[in-house]
Amino acid sequence: MPLWLELVIRVGGVLVAFLTLPLLVGQAEHKVMAHMQGRLGPMYAGGFHGWAQLVADGVKFVQKEDITPREADRTVFRLAPAVALVPYLLVLLVIPLGPDDLVGQPLDIGLFFVLAVMGVGVVAVLMSAWASANKYSLLGGLRGAAQLLGYELPLVLAAASVAMAAGTLSLSGIVEAWQPWWLLWQAPAMVVFFLAGLAEIRRPPFDMPVADSELVFGYMTEYTGLRFAFFLLAEYVGIVVIAALTTVLFLGGWQGPFADAQLGWLWTLLKVFAVSFLIIWIRVSYPRLREDQLQRLCWLVLVPVSLAQLVLTAAVRVAL
Repeated sequence: MPLWLELVIRVGGVLVAFLTLPLLVGQAEHKVMAHMQGRLGPMYAGGFHGWAQLVADGVKFVQKEDITPREADRTVFRLAPAVALVPYLLVLLVIPLGPDDLVGQPLDIGLFFVLAVMGVGVVAVLMSAWASANKYSLLGGLRGAAQLLGYELPLVLAAASVAMAAGTLSLSGIVEAWQPWWLLWQAPAMVVFFLAGLAEIRRPPFDMPVADSELVFGYMTEYTGLRFAFFLLAEYVGIVVIAALTTVLFLGGWQGPFADAQLGWLWTLLKVFAVSFLIIWIRVSYPRLREDQLQRLCWLVLVPVSLAQLVLTAAVRVAL
């Protein structure tokens, strides 16, 4: 197969995943939340169980007027949604779906690339907050910056623990080195990574930057139409990315109870959707953390636990 054709197929597959998986997660969130909270919600769009409601919402956003505040920095204001969305697309390029290079672009330093690119998210938050010329947006942006910069540390430390255990920064290499007993050995790192990941994508209960009861809608307050939809899409893509990284780093990726490697991609997707369901469940079950609670959890709980896990991993590696 020519190199250019292989590249087109790989990038095309990632684009399809980028456009479909977040929509599936968004639809699941609407229905799961409705059942957990005992409310029907919209049940008519598309017929069965309101399956087309998310499509209808997309059409609604397309039809809405795109408004830019008069006092806003127009260029920065309009670029911010793209800056929030594009990093997740780049991350999806290097996350392996299955064995035998079933990945958009295999990288020997895939984990380093993922962590570096995900850090761009704080730039989009600050861009949208500052450029909106709105005090609520600015407060939300400052909260978001403090949150993202704080939780970046436990996220990196937890990922470094499993990379040290596997002896590689390659995401595929980590999956190949993974053993079932890592579920116990690396469990603290997995919990830290998962919680820090929720904070990085600003999902409840870590949604202080968009606290609607205090800040209208935080750094997204002034956005309308498609630009607002891009921010929402970035949130759902973030769910997929965090679920996929948790799966690849801590849950064995494509490894399942059977030896058939041909179904590896199916095990990966099942685990990703299971972790995504957990993210939705947490949103429904826990109230929003206050700013002091959020920072205390980061610096007094997650950082010490991730450091202790890193020391444990280093000791086990030296002993083995």
